[in-house]
Parts: sequence; C-alpha cells; structure tokens
Amino acid sequence: MAHRTVELLAVGAGPANLALAVALEELAPELAGRTLVVEREEDVVWQRGMLLPEALSQVSFLKDLVTMRNPRSGFSFLSFLQARGRLDAFVNLGSWVPYRSEISEYLQWVADSLERVDVEYGRGVASVTPVLGEDGEVSGWTVELADGDTVGCRYLAVGAGRDAHVPAVFEGLPAERVVHSTQYLQRIKSVPTDRPLRVAVIGGAQSAAELFGAALRDLPDCRPTMIMRSIGLNGYESSKFTNELFYSSFVEDFYQAAPDARRQLLAEMHRSNYGGLAPATLDGLYRQFYQDRRDGTDRLGMRTMTDITASATDGDDIVLTLADRRSGAVSELRTDLVLLGTGFDRAMPRLVRDLGAQLGLDEFAVSRHYRLDLGRPATGGLYLQGVNEATHGIADSLLSVLATRSAEITADLLAHRAENPAGEREPALAA
Repeated sequence: MAHRTVELLAVGAGPANLALAVALEELAPELAGRTLVVEREEDVVWQRGMLLPEALSQVSFLKDLVTMRNPRSGFSFLSFLQARGRLDAFVNLGSWVPYRSEISEYLQWVADSLERVDVEYGRGVASVTPVLGEDGEVSGWTVELADGDTVGCRYLAVGAGRDAHVPAVFEGLPAERVVHSTQYLQRIKSVPTDRPLRVAVIGGAQSAAELFGAALRDLPDCRPTMIMRSIGLNGYESSKFTNELFYSSFVEDFYQAAPDARRQLLAEMHRSNYGGLAPATLDGLYRQFYQDRRDGTDRLGMRTMTDITASATDGDDIVLTLADRRSGAVSELRTDLVLLGTGFDRAMPRLVRDLGAQLGLDEFAVSRHYRLDLGRPATGGLYLQGVNEATHGIADSLLSVLATRSAEITADLLAHRAENPAGEREPALAA
C-alpha cells in the first residue's frame, strides 16, 4: 500500500471530469499538473452498458467537452475527427449527432491527449475521509482506493454519475435474472440462448426502448414485453424553444429561480430528457410492432398504465404481479429475464452520502459554482458534477453544459486557492 498527495483528485473519468481536466490544462496549467483523475474501469467508455452499435447521441457534436467554451481548442470533437482521418466523412454524413460509440471513442482520445493531468485506470474508490483540523476545519480528503493505496488531496471533484435505480419490487429476485441498462452489454453475453426466452422490459422511455430492441437482436426468438406506468410511448419534447432551456446561460436563471419555479421547470421539461424517445427510435419500434401484428405472430407485447406490485420466483419462472391502473384488474406475467430501463436514483451517489454522514450534513447545498457547502470552515473543497439537477437544471447531467461548467469550477478553484493559501502545508495529510 502506498500514499501520495495531489492538490485535486477527480473521481471518475467520464465526460464531466474529462471536461474539467481539459479546462484545467487550458486555463490553469499549474493546477493541472497537480491533478489526478482516477477511473475504476480499465478504459474510458461512455454509457458502457448501452453502447449499442446503432445508438446515436441526442445532442449536437458541438456540445463536446470544450467547443462551447473555447471553439479553437485542440480537444474538440472536430479535432478528434481530424486526428482520426474522419473529418471529411463525418461532414459528408450530414448529421449533427454522432454515434454514441463515436462520442465514447472521442472521450478516450481526450483522456489520452491530456499532457498535464494524470489519468489512472483500474483505480476504484473504496472510501473518502475528511481531513479535519483541531477546530473541525476541513483541510482536504484522504481517499482509499480499492487496492488499498491512499491519495491525499485538498480538493475533490466527484463526477462518477448517479447510482442505478433498481425499484424495490425487484430486489428479492435472483441477481442473474435482473439486468439494469447500465449493465446490459456486460451481462447479456452470459444469458443462455438455448431456448426462446420470455423477457420483461420495464420502463417507457429511451433506455427501455433501446433494451427492447437489443433483446430482439441479442436473444434469438425471445418474446419481449414492455411494461410501463405511462399511457404509452412518447417522443422527446425537442422544440427549439424548449432547447433554449439547455443553454449553459440558463443555469444562472434556474439557480436564481424560486423553489416553486424550479419544480415547475423540471416537471414541464421531463419529456425533453427523461420521459420520451428519440424520433428515430420511436418510429423504428412502432414499425416492429406493426409488422408483428401484421404477421399475426403476437411475439411483441406492451402493457401500458400498469404497475408492478410484486415479484417472486416459481420454479424456473419469475412471476410479476401486474395491476392495471385503468380497471384495477390484477394479473400475473411469467418471464425468464427482467431488463430494467428504470434510469438512475435521484438521491446523491452513495459516495457523497457517506461523506455527508461523516460531516454531519442534513442536506446537500451546492453553490452556483458546484462546490458543496461543508457546514464548517474549509480550506479544502468538494465539487459535485452531474447530480445538481434540483438547483442547476435538467441539463446538469447532460453533455450540454460541460464545457462552461468546467470553466466555472476552474475559476472557483483558483479563487478558493487564492483566498486560502496552502503555505508550506501539503494539500492533505495522510489519515
């Protein structure tokens, strides 16, 4: 086991922390040289569990890690295409949205192109402990990695995303029979295909629809059924007026809004991100159902306005108890596999909740520039990325605001350092 210190430790080499790393290299090169990004996987893959071959990004390629902040940056998506020899071909494609796999490839290219910020793979975080002075002041953090090594840091940036949401009704089922979308590609290869499987796909938005299509491709002759509480599948709300609410400049308006206004905005924008499907996905899925009905095979099922009230195993079967919200009728659905397109837990990630408990925080209050209020004096800091939807708007977990947000965090880091000079102290001491 080894211990070392850095000034800034970023947990997770996803889009959020890679955008921050790029901003540091371009705006604060001295601090960049004292920054480490740790990633638990062995490489950078965007939406690893759902990196399906045909899946498209839902945002413009210009909303990469840097262009909206610095269009001349060498870390842009266009620079990546040029480096890969695909710029002409992409332009000829005539599309604003790249393939999801291409965005993933771009992220790895950015990580490989960093010159000052270090990125280390296979470095999962086991725990984080605040480093406290005699007066209770937070001077930094001691981070224990999965292999037992520790890293001391003055600043911590958490950009590992939210935890997967597995509804409680499924928690008693055998783990190998329930697959969340975040684990689909990793686990589908181990699902037996020696017989036609009955598959229940839970959810009524983009990830559930993608799971449905993937099951048809990956599980020959399976009989999938979509189950959702909504009245049916809907397309994203994507008018140009609505999309203005995804501007980086709108974050300030949202942050300053009254609580009731924030709740209204989030509720009315739900279909612009969470409650809908991309038009191409929606159209393709309807055509599959049309052909199924036309052929009379009755292979594809869809249960709308339906709650799942219980689940159990009966021999080799998983038995789901379904309640029709229109009639109140209760029925059973027997299936072999449950695929969850149920999104993510709206609570703070477990890592952040554990830190809050150590600091005695009853709530998580984040500044306009994404620094957590630690509830006590602090010469160190903790920045949260992608989990501040309630205070910073629905775009907080998306690519749309990454470039600008990374600049705001960098500016706040520099200002906080200037106000709290470290002097001769290390950024954080060993625990």
